[in-house]
Amino acid sequence: MSDKDAGKAPKQERIWDKFLTERDKAVFEQAGYGAPAAWGKRPALLVIDVNYAFTGEKSLPILDSIKKWRNSCGSEGWDAIPVLQKLIEMCRSKGIPVIYTTGTRRPDAWNAGSWAWKNSRNAEDLEVKIESTAFDGKDGNIIVKEIEPGPRDMVVRKEKPSAFFGTPLMSYLQNLGCDSLIVTGTTTSGCVRASVLDAFSMNLRTTVVEDGCFDRSQASHAINLCDMNAKYSNVLSSEAVLDYLRTVPQGLYDLPSGQGVKKGDVWY
Repeated sequence: MSDKDAGKAPKQERIWDKFLTERDKAVFEQAGYGAPAAWGKRPALLVIDVNYAFTGEKSLPILDSIKKWRNSCGSEGWDAIPVLQKLIEMCRSKGIPVIYTTGTRRPDAWNAGSWAWKNSRNAEDLEVKIESTAFDGKDGNIIVKEIEPGPRDMVVRKEKPSAFFGTPLMSYLQNLGCDSLIVTGTTTSGCVRASVLDAFSMNLRTTVVEDGCFDRSQASHAINLCDMNAKYSNVLSSEAVLDYLRTVPQGLYDLPSGQGVKKGDVWY
């Protein structure tokens, strides 16, 4: 070992490393991809589609969960819930915006549009219902109760993968003066990635929370984290993100007052 290398910490293995060839690793390093980008100064937390359609109603192995909920990510979704709870609690305590997304579908599913093209079980979405009486048989777009929106949080309904496409999200961020997003939710390869790319295209700094995202495919989860980290976003652990959030000054934002809003009442 040379003096130059002495004392250097060993390179931390990332979740995607086992899927990369040695050639891939060399290309990323020599081409300069994956450099850590600076944090923004005014972040918002984005919680993408953590609803029962993507988690199922309880933690089950994915092959069991998808028997009812075709889009479920199984137990990986429930593993992320405690991480999301910590992030949401931290942001609320600091007055940092918490913005949720979830899907929306007409009763006749006309607005499914292109979603209907690539899945043979798409028609089931009109039939499958949440069993809990607390939700009166409503569909899987209800956000998981353990992280349900609070009166001062914002909820964006969307019809396509990106949280930005056809929604007021960017106008909310402009109104709040946000310059960056901390992105969590599902699926890593779908709605999370689509939202990160749109945020990148609008020059918003983004950080994806590695253990706050999940997917139904382990390989897709890892490789999409790799690709986002290489080109579009920082990908960090929730511990690192929480450390950053502790440094954000209190009282940066003029959030909704929440006055007159009963918890959960307005969203569904």
